[in-house]
Amino acid sequence: MCSLCGVLGGNEHWTDAAARPGVFTRNHASPERRRERAERVRAANEMLSAFGLILSDWQGTSFVLSTRTGKSEIIEDLGHLWPGAEKLVGRPCDPLDVAFVSRMEARHDD
Repeated sequence: MCSLCGVLGGNEHWTDAAARPGVFTRNHASPERRRERAERVRAANEMLSAFGLILSDWQGTSFVLSTRTGKSEIIEDLGHLWPGAEKLVGRPCDPLDVAFVSRMEARHDD
């Protein structure tokens, strides 16, 4: 399948809000879902900046993960974020690493 077809018909990820009966979400209106998605991108960028990466939303269906030099990759959902980050920077990116968590906590203590 070409990448455009994969994006257009992409599967929903558990991190994405869905306004359907029987599906847990606190957001029922499109603007609320978009705001929540923007907040997830903001939170991800806070962590990704430590690796020199930037995440941006792409049409509310996928994300673009980029380095500061412009190297980029489209990722389908946030479940692919860290493998994509490792691919772009060429080294492990472990958001649960004790030293990384300590640095992130220290940023919030300031």
